[in-house]
Amino acid sequence: MRVLVIGSGGREHAIVSKILENSTVDILYCAPGNGGTSREEKCENINIRKIPELLEFVIKNKIDVTVVGSEELLVEGIVDKFKEKGLKIFGPSEKAAKLEGSKAYSKDFMKKYGIKTAAYEVFESACEATEYLKSCDYPIVIKADGLAAGKGVVICDDFKSAQNSINDFMVVDIFKGSGKKIVIEEFLEGVEASILSITDGKIIIPFISSKDHKQIYDENKGPNTGGMGVIAPNPYCNTEVLDEFKKHILEPTLKGIQEEAMDYTGIIFFGIMITKKGVYLIEYNVRLGDPETQAVLPLMKSDFMELVLSAIEGNLMNFNLEWSDGHSCCIIAASKGYPGSYDTGFEIREIGKLEGKLFVAGAKEEKDILCTTGGRVLGITGFGETLENARQMAYADMGKIEFDGMYYRKDIGK
Repeated sequence: MRVLVIGSGGREHAIVSKILENSTVDILYCAPGNGGTSREEKCENINIRKIPELLEFVIKNKIDVTVVGSEELLVEGIVDKFKEKGLKIFGPSEKAAKLEGSKAYSKDFMKKYGIKTAAYEVFESACEATEYLKSCDYPIVIKADGLAAGKGVVICDDFKSAQNSINDFMVVDIFKGSGKKIVIEEFLEGVEASILSITDGKIIIPFISSKDHKQIYDENKGPNTGGMGVIAPNPYCNTEVLDEFKKHILEPTLKGIQEEAMDYTGIIFFGIMITKKGVYLIEYNVRLGDPETQAVLPLMKSDFMELVLSAIEGNLMNFNLEWSDGHSCCIIAASKGYPGSYDTGFEIREIGKLEGKLFVAGAKEEKDILCTTGGRVLGITGFGETLENARQMAYADMGKIEFDGMYYRKDIGK
């Protein structure tokens, strides 16, 4: 079998690693990939990023299955274009991808199908949004409508900070168009959880839960990032929480997907908030999370490639998805200055044998040397019978990695 994985982050390295556990995969291409995917046996990076060129490559090289890792091309409609040519591709249609591509669309979808979520208003005028702030109870949440690499959400404690955020999003346009429309949302106090899931449009099968750590600094301080670490399973996702999630979020979401005729075959990621008033849906993502994937996929006992094929064939009902016992902890090492400006080009050195898994994100390989290219550079995932065992392995391994300006949180999983 010949497989193409599209994306360049730590998530894609984890996907590539998991797919290659399937012995029927003869060769795997990653577009564009990174320094980690290039080191994987049977994997070859290809420097292609645009849909027409990817389509041409798949046809020319007789690719059997394409797996889309990142969200941008899903929102652009890559799945529709591949299916028009009769090609097998794993991901939602352009219509379904709007659940992530537009926060306003997804909130309206939640409201329409009775999915438990925070109260909200949508604005396309900075003046109107600022006027609305005068009637708000604080803190409030302001979200960019479009894709913003996980950074388009801010929690504002007072009118002034909210006003500044609106100006940044809508006037200064820091997200290059994605913040021209915004959602202002009720603040929910509680514990966040990530539940990655898979659907064939007939059923949704949730994966084990996980917990992301978004802020750059320890004790959840500082600006949001794409994610600085993850633990799985999430200790707050007990049976009661998962039952409520299924009844008030998962099941009505599936109903909405079907009634809207979304043509959804792929991953659906539920970002939820566990509060004293119950479980609320914060957001949808239409692909695997990063870095959630690096913590969750290694715990999957089932063959991931077989799971993907089962979804494409509309046969998830008969798939028995199994998980390993135990826990995982993924810690992200970032460049100094991230999520703001940062320097790159520093050599990554391994000064000892790792016990867990290293997933490369923002790094490339040159003459057998890994060098930094991004803000989030790599992730180390540790495993154990307990969460503390997993944390100890991950942090011990992180102590064996060096690069200039390396920064990571010290409290992931505490």
